[in-house]
Formats: sequence, structure tokens, C-alpha cells
Amino acid sequence: VSEEATIFAMLRYNFPFLFLLLAFTQFFASGDTARIPQITPDAEATKKCGYEACHPTHPKKLNIHMVPHTHDDVGWLKTVDQYYFGSRSTIQKAGVQYILDSVIKALLADPSRRFIYVETAFFWKWWLRQDEKVRADVKMLINEGRLEIIGGAWSMNDEACTHYHSLVDQFTWGFRRLNDTFGSCARPRIGWQIDPFGHSREQAALFAQMGFDGMLFGRIDYQDKEKRLSNKMMEFIWKSSPNLGKKRADLFTTAMFNTYSPPPGFCFDILCNDEPIIDDPDSPDYNIDRRIDDFLRYAVTQASHYRTKHIILTMGGDFTYQHAEMYFMNLDKLIRTTSLVELFLAYAQIQARAYKTNHIILTMGDDFHYQQADMVFGNLDKLIKYTNQRNGSVVNVIYSTPLCYLKALNDLNLQWPTKSDDFFPYASDPHSYWTGYFSSRPTVKYFEREGNNMLQASKQLVVLTNLKNYDKPLEHFREAMGVMQHHDAVSGTEKQFVANDYSRILYESMDHAGEIISKAIGKWSGMESSTAASFKIFTCLQLNISSCAFSEKSDTFMAVVYNPLSRPVSTYIRVPIQGNSYVVRSLTDGVYPTVQIVPIPERVHKIPGRKNNATNEIVFRASDIPPLGMLAYAIAKKIQENVVEQPQSASFISNELYNISVNTNGNLTVHWNKQNMNVVQSFHYYIGAEGNNENFINRSSGAYIFRPKELSARNFAYGGSYKIYKGPVVQELHHTINDWVSQVVRIYSEEQHIEFDWLVGPIPVKDKIGKEIVTRYSSNLQTDKTFYTDSNGREMLKRVRNYRPTWNLELMEPISGNYYPVTSKITLKDEKKQLKLNILVDRAQGGSSLEDGDVELMLHRRLLKDDAFGVGEALNETAFGEGLVVRGTHYLFGGKVKNTDTFVLKEKELALKLALHPWILGASVNLTNIENISATSGLNKALPPNVHILTLEPWKDDTILLRLEHLFEVGEGQRMSQPVEVNIQNLFSTFSIELIKETTLGANQLLSENNPMKWEPEMNDVIQNEEESRQTVGIHDNVINVLLKPMEIRTFILTVKRTFL
Repeated sequence: VSEEATIFAMLRYNFPFLFLLLAFTQFFASGDTARIPQITPDAEATKKCGYEACHPTHPKKLNIHMVPHTHDDVGWLKTVDQYYFGSRSTIQKAGVQYILDSVIKALLADPSRRFIYVETAFFWKWWLRQDEKVRADVKMLINEGRLEIIGGAWSMNDEACTHYHSLVDQFTWGFRRLNDTFGSCARPRIGWQIDPFGHSREQAALFAQMGFDGMLFGRIDYQDKEKRLSNKMMEFIWKSSPNLGKKRADLFTTAMFNTYSPPPGFCFDILCNDEPIIDDPDSPDYNIDRRIDDFLRYAVTQASHYRTKHIILTMGGDFTYQHAEMYFMNLDKLIRTTSLVELFLAYAQIQARAYKTNHIILTMGDDFHYQQADMVFGNLDKLIKYTNQRNGSVVNVIYSTPLCYLKALNDLNLQWPTKSDDFFPYASDPHSYWTGYFSSRPTVKYFEREGNNMLQASKQLVVLTNLKNYDKPLEHFREAMGVMQHHDAVSGTEKQFVANDYSRILYESMDHAGEIISKAIGKWSGMESSTAASFKIFTCLQLNISSCAFSEKSDTFMAVVYNPLSRPVSTYIRVPIQGNSYVVRSLTDGVYPTVQIVPIPERVHKIPGRKNNATNEIVFRASDIPPLGMLAYAIAKKIQENVVEQPQSASFISNELYNISVNTNGNLTVHWNKQNMNVVQSFHYYIGAEGNNENFINRSSGAYIFRPKELSARNFAYGGSYKIYKGPVVQELHHTINDWVSQVVRIYSEEQHIEFDWLVGPIPVKDKIGKEIVTRYSSNLQTDKTFYTDSNGREMLKRVRNYRPTWNLELMEPISGNYYPVTSKITLKDEKKQLKLNILVDRAQGGSSLEDGDVELMLHRRLLKDDAFGVGEALNETAFGEGLVVRGTHYLFGGKVKNTDTFVLKEKELALKLALHPWILGASVNLTNIENISATSGLNKALPPNVHILTLEPWKDDTILLRLEHLFEVGEGQRMSQPVEVNIQNLFSTFSIELIKETTLGANQLLSENNPMKWEPEMNDVIQNEEESRQTVGIHDNVINVLLKPMEIRTFILTVKRTFL
């Protein structure tokens, strides 16, 4: 077997594991109170950033773009602070502060060197601690293009479990820090998603709308990669939205050759053991010729799979360059010579195999490299020098950046293949489908979603009430949520103590945000001045376990309901209480809504760590809560007792739409009364595979990997029971499956959906068997292997069982290989009968349709073996000394689609109500002192139902950031999918707009100034019709008309005049 064949086999099968270091985050301690420096970038500084800073390429040579970089996880095996400061080195030798210190010195030592940095969270933390000399040096390096910021978000986010709302926010805040501090030369132009475990179409769409020139990513399914390598399709135009059109959604994309690590044998970091470049001819270890040959052999291997004479080598990795000078010295040496004959022979030898072997992408970077940058750069300097100096060289090796690499490709004016689906699910080998993390750590996933809801409410209320002196807690909240988007945070792939720290970071930010909300609502409603000085409104962050201090401990209290949506919302208020009889009065109009008292489910009482005495919940309907507004209710205990709903002898709950009962197998059945549609809902569990992970076939199910041991899920032996409670507000079926699986199924009056309130855990493992719990909704719909899932909570993608759109799938794991991320909704359609079934989720989950008519969603996982992809511990979550208990919600909505506008609008409203549900706040007050409180709304007029205010937040210099979005896709409705025009002048009740400027989606560049690269698709590609240019928005005759097309988001910075102080 030839040496090359051995290398190829190694590249194909081993490197996905050797270089797989995953990143999951936490954030900096909230005690980090360093003042934000208000630095204006030096207008006189020499600015040669961007394309002007690129080293020249050679039109007749193979151009090798070497990109020094470090991949610094914002939490994973260590907490964010531990990674930054370098503590707990017994876990991982990684200290980001040393990387940045070292890299800056190495860059200053040689103007030809280049470096890219990605994680704004770390960069900002480091920047705050530098003196003015270092800050001046950094600004100079950025302005000269020697230090390039790419990505630019607060963290490198996951793409499966994240919601687009939070993605937009975390990029916006990262951009804001960079723009305010360093100016235009720090504006990122490239997406750099090298470590996430699969890639979403919505992520690409967001990058395109941010005005990026392109994106590069590292991980791609091994079968997809095999085909792309053999057909030179590793670079392509990603058509990321069929709704937005070519100009706004096409994104040039590079799938990198070696994920993000250096070529084998060329890692010069202190964390590596590769041989340095020894250029002393008198040394017995002199190795220039041999090392250059090794390098060129690798380079031509990579080049054979790409279409141009430019290749990119990323020289770095996770937390590399902690000693950057060492790295650069070796890179410098790597860049100069080769014999034409040697190159030709090596290329010919590789080309013979180019279409027969599989290769993974090996890029020049790794986790936390460059802690000693001089060592790395020293070797790279030599590599460049001696490669380029060889007589007859047809190779040009240069220090480069992703921006320079894409610029070189763009200059060639080539046509590129296209792609219009996404990169889920991702498999690194036939038995390792990275679909487990779609559901790992479900409580972290829910907490993150609640954090976004509260962050939006906080930002809105600061804007609407012109609240002052709350910048710092709001900034910490933005940053905490940015950390939670990291690809090892919300994904659930971090160590347990790191997950605990993530939760601490988010909780502290939410706790401080409670003060913002309390102050703003008190000010806006007038309650602050009309009641006692000690008046305070409290949030209830434990309502998910039916616990709330102010409602449980008071006989009289006030409930305030804030609606963060830009449409009126009616919702059902449910708060825990100790008594049996209460009265509720609206403080807005004096109306007494119908009240129902229902018992808290037995299994909820038994949740470990739940310490309260509430036995019941009061339920009533809050009708028509104003958009961006609030209503208040007085709630008081009555003398009358024993009015709590009692179990009934009925065997079902029903309304005009549904009849719901429990069948003889203990499963729930739903029958549509006027339509030929039925669903059986059931719970099951998979036994997680356990192996030694030494071979593909011995892969264990773990935090990343979902791999069931058996070809089907097991049924629970039903030994449970059910109780039925009926009343005027809600009908409930309390359904117990066993000691650790139960649910409450609810039908609310005046609602068209069914609520499934499920409770799972503690999952027993005394039998030493890991279990993965799913719920299944089995319908009579004929679906022809097809189902639909959302992409980051936005556009829907078609999925077909056992199928991939761009290659012929060979599937060794028929269950996990058909799982997809469900961030918001999974849908079935029966085209013949015009029936549709939607299951909406309150957090990201993995889901599929493994049989026609079925929907399966994974709720909880508890495993006893690690999957050997870096975390080093089993996904075995505990709390209060027992296995973790998880409680969550599904909405079921379906039926015959008679009017697409009405039906789809209801779907979207339900999704919005789950993602941005009304916030329930309260105060323990003497209600006799509370006068009627007028309903308050942030809007003077209603928006069209297909328009949503995505963002309303305080910006800088007393400006406001506003985003409007069109909720419908093309063709989803007849009327609702049409463009819609909105006059936003006088839209808001507490301010008027005096000046409006439109920006890119990230709010860091005027839209009129954005001119991203243009890329041409191949001739055989279906060319989309060119859409009309965007309407310019301005103030004309006191009118500000904004035209929104389907799925369009438009971003504005407003200068306003306050009408409420």
C-alpha cells in the first residue's frame, strides 16, 4: 500500500475524530464591571484593511492562502472565565488572554503576517483590560488588515437549536461592540462557522441579509463530502431562501477541506507534537526538503478537489496561538519553493485517486492554539519562505484571510454550483449521526428560550418608558444571551459544571432584568407613584414547576401581564395558590373574568427541589392584552371554600372541535369531531447504544450522538391512570403513564389548539441502561414519507424519510439518520385530503416522521456512556440528588385547510405565543390602595396580521433600533403572502420618529453602503427572477411607509422625539 493511500485512508476516517473539539459556553462573571471605553477610531490612521490588505496572488501558480487562526470555545470543557484566564489546566491547557497577548506581539513583529479572530465575547473581555499602548497597536493592526475580525457575533453559535431571534441579537451586539470601538475596518464580512455540527439554511440567509460576502464552515456529512470532493463542489452558491430572491439570499459558501485544523504534520503550536522546520544545513536534523515535499503533497491533494488555483489552509485551531511568534516563525518558513517536476508528479499521483477516495477538509487551525504564537509563526515563516524559493516553483504561498481568499475566487468570474436545502443531519461516519444534541439538556434549551423572551420585554420597556440608568444590566443580559447561543451551550454538549455555570450566568442576568421590568411598568402605569414607595413588581421564573412566591404567600395580590408581541393577544393566566376560592377583577375595566381553580398535578408536587405549599392553580382568561402593552388584575382570596374542581367520572374531554380520551393501551386519542382525522399520542423510549467507541460500529449514544441500540423504540408497560377535570375555563386530563412519565392535556375555551403539558423524569438508571424518551403523535394522514421542519424558527423545509436532496443516501442508522432539529414546529400534510397536522414546541427538540402519518419528538435523555467526541463524561443529568425532571409543552393544531390564510396565520400566532408568551408579573400589595389602571400599549394602531416587530431596543446616542418582519413565506397564503406596506410614523405611543436610517440586518452598516460580492451560478442552474430594488424609506409628508415582502426583515435606526418621559 502506497504512502499516499495510507494518508488518504487516515484523512477519510480518522481526522473527524482527532480534530473534533466541540465548544460549549458560559459567560464571564457578572462582577466584570470594567467600564466600556468610548474610543473613536483614529480618522487619520492608515486604513488599508479589507481587500487592500491582501497579499498579491499569482495568476499562473497554485495560490495557497494560509490563514492563522485560533478556535476559542466560549465554554465547553471549562467555563467561559476558566477559558479566558487559563485556569483548571488539568482539564484543558487553554488561556485566551495569553493567545491574544501573544498574537498581537507576533503580528507587530512582521507586517506580512495575518491573523483572524472570531469570538467577540473573549475579544471584548480582553480589550477592556489593555492599556492605551496595546489598544493603539490593536487598532493599527485592524486598520491595516493584519488582524481581521470575522464572524463577529458574541459567540460562534449553534445552528440546530438556536432561534433566529437570538441569532440576530447576538450578531447585532457583537457588531455593535466592534463598530463602536474600532470602526469600519472591524466590520465582519465573512461568516466563519467552522465547528457547529451541521448548518442551517436560515443561518446562511441571515448572513446574506447582514451583507456578508460569503461564509466558510468545517463540518459536513461524510457522504456529502465524498460526492463534493469527487465533483469539485466543495464551493457553491447557497440559495438560502426561496422567498428573498437572489440579491438578498444567495451566499457563496466554502466547505473547508480539513474542518479547521492544520494539515497533518504541520501543527507548530505548543499543544502539538509535530516536527518543526529546521533550516540550518549544518544541523543533522535539517529537514527543509522533506518538510516542503510533505507540505506540497498535502496542498495538491486539497487542490485536486477545488475548481481554482487558490486553496485556503487554516493554520490554527481551538485556543491556538497562545505563543503566536513560534507559530508564525514556522509559517514564514513554509511559504517558498518547489520543483515543477516534483509538483507535477505529486499532482498526477494524487489526481489518479481524486475521484475514488474520500477526503475530509483539514484546515490550518485548532482549539485554543497560539498561546505561544512566536513559535508557530516562526515555523510558518520558514514554510512560506522555503516553499516559494524553490527553483521552478508553481506554488505561491501567502499569509491570508478568508476575505482575501474569497476575493481571489471572486476575481476569477467563474460560475458555481448551487444548493438550496441545508446540512442536517450531520454524520461523521456511518454510525455517528449528530442528532442527539438536538434534544440534550432540555432544561438549558428551555431556559435559553425564556431568556430571549425576557430580554425582548426588557428592551421594549426601556424604549417605551425612556428608562434611564439601566444600560449596564441590559448589556450583561445581551451578552449572557450571546453566550447561550454558543455551539456548546444551548446545544447541551458541555460538561455538567459548565452547564451549571451557563445557567448561573443567564439567571443572574434575568434577575437583574426583573428590576428593569419592575421599574418600567411601575413608571408607565403610574403605580410607582400612586402606591407605597416600597412598591415592586416581581417576576415568576419558576412557573414551569407551578411555583411563584408572590401568589402563594399572599391572600391578595396583583398580577400584571405584559405582552411582548406587536399584536393583541389573549392568553390564559395560570398561577399557583394555596387556597380553594379566589376572585379576579380587571384593574383596567373592572370586569370580573370567569375563574377556575384546578389542582396542581400530583407528579408536579413530587419534582425534586420544589419547595412550596401551593396545592392549586387559579386559571382565567386575559383577553386582548394590547400589543407591546399590559393589563393588570387584582386577585383576592374569598371566604367561600371547596370550589376547586374535583375529578369527574367522565372518560373524555371535548369541545366543538375535538374529543380526547385514553384508550385501552393507556395512550391518548384525539378525534376531530367534524373531520376524518385522528391522532394517537403515546410515550416510548430508546435504549442508548453503548460501546467502546474504538470503531464506528461500537459508537455510544451520547451528548452529541443519538444512536439507539435497537431498531425501534420500546413501549412503556402501562400501569398508570388518568383523572378528568372540567370547568368553564379549561378542561384537563391528568394522565399518568408510570412513576416518571406523565402529562396534562388541556382544552381551553375559545382556543383551537390542544395543549400537552408533559413531565419526564427522573429517568431511572438503576438497571444501568441509558434511556432516551420520546412522544409520538400517530395520525391517519397519508404523508408519502414527507414531513416539514422549521429552520431556526423561521422558514419551513421539506424532509423526506431516508433521503437527501443532493446525494444518494446510504443509511446505516435508520432512526437517528432521519432526525432533524425542530426549533419551533414540525408539520405533516395529507395533500389529497387537504389535512394538516402541526406540533409546536416550547424549546428545541429532535424530531422526525419515522412512519407515514407519525410525528416523533425527543423529550429527555439520560445516558451512561460518553460518545467520545470530546466532552469526556456521560450525559447523566441530576438535580437535588436525583435524575433531572423536565417539564414542557407541545401545542397540537390541525385539521382541514379550507382557508390557507386563516389556518397558517393561526399556526404562526401559536408559534409566536410559545416563543414570546406574555410575561406574568406580580406584586403583593394592599388592593384597596390600587385604583383602576388604564390599559397601556406601545402602539397607537394595530399592525397588519402578517407583520411583526422583531426588535425594539435602545441603541446609542438616544436612538432606537427597530426591525420589522413579514411573517409569511411566498405561497403560504393567498392574501397574507402578498407584500404589505406599513406607515410607521405615529405608530408608537410614547415617541414620534424624526429621522430614519435603514441598515443591514446586523445594524452595523447603512444599507445604501453595502455592496457584497456578486457570484454567478452555473448555466444549468434555474435562474431566479431579479426582484425589484428595495423601496427607500424616508419621511414624506409626515408618512413613513415601509414595504415588506414575504419573509423580509428590514432594520432601521430611529431618531425620535419623546412624548412620554
